[in-house]
Amino acid sequence: MTTLGASGVEVGGLGLGAAPLGNLFTEVDDEQAHRAVDTAWQQGIRYFDTAPHYGIGLSERRLGAALRDRPRAEYTISTKVGRRLEPVDTVTGDDLANGFAVPATQRRVWDFSADGIRRTLDASLERLGLDRVDIVYLHDPDDHAEQAFHEGYPALEKLRAEGVVGAIGAGMNQTGMLTRFVQDTDVDVVLCAGRYTLLDQSALTELLPSAVARGKSVVVGGAFNSGLLADPKPDATYNYAQAPAELLDRALRMKAAAERHGTTLRAAALAFCAAHPAVASVLVGARSEAEVRDCAEQFAAPVPAAFWQELRDTGLLSTDAPVPDLAERPSEEPS
Repeated sequence: MTTLGASGVEVGGLGLGAAPLGNLFTEVDDEQAHRAVDTAWQQGIRYFDTAPHYGIGLSERRLGAALRDRPRAEYTISTKVGRRLEPVDTVTGDDLANGFAVPATQRRVWDFSADGIRRTLDASLERLGLDRVDIVYLHDPDDHAEQAFHEGYPALEKLRAEGVVGAIGAGMNQTGMLTRFVQDTDVDVVLCAGRYTLLDQSALTELLPSAVARGKSVVVGGAFNSGLLADPKPDATYNYAQAPAELLDRALRMKAAAERHGTTLRAAALAFCAAHPAVASVLVGARSEAEVRDCAEQFAAPVPAAFWQELRDTGLLSTDAPVPDLAERPSEEPS
């Protein structure tokens, strides 16, 4: 377990991202979602991340239901603020335009105001069936920097001071604004999605060194870049769009190298993210028992040092990027 910044909140090296439980792209039924969370627990995973955005509340409801009978002190849960949900008068169609296969019963309203932060968090707690969450992230404030820094962040700081939440931060798919949060505020942690992977090390330039220098933590999401590093093939997605041919070629070359060294690209992708000293946890999104079990097994799998050396020698990986010191890392052990 790793403590996030100076917060006292702890997370395991592998966490479950619950966006798929909100019917990301395709439907998942309640039983399948529950089994996925149960399997994560059995595999020793104790950090769970969700957001109102994921299935317009469905992910939070399902995650809360699946964890309801678990000892509250034994797991860490994070959610996000910035998209406030409002019911619509008439339901017309689904929410697939936003990526989720659910009826469009609510609409998202961007709101990083102090009042919006509290209202959004209160609604999340109700859906989760909890009286507190451990971590709250400002969610994708890319186009709302002014309000996020001047209203949203101070609201989170106040919630932390009041003991309502244990750790605060921001979660985004970019590094520039996350670096600003690390350097200019007193966040405990930032969630960086898709920008520290075997195919994209943009977080290595400034964000990760800044986090180390300031004693802040980073949670990495999108370790597989939405699919390409999990299973590189012509129709694979990269950051939720069709994978460019150049990146597909790089991923296939990495996969071939992994197989030559007796490991998998999935194991290497997870091990790479976890190896940086700023990274406290790697989130994996999974929608089934099988996917959860595979991610846990891959996270614990040995990745030979010779594999990393080949990637560096062939120019597939920068020599500046840290790699695991040991060929084998300990798995998440159930408590």
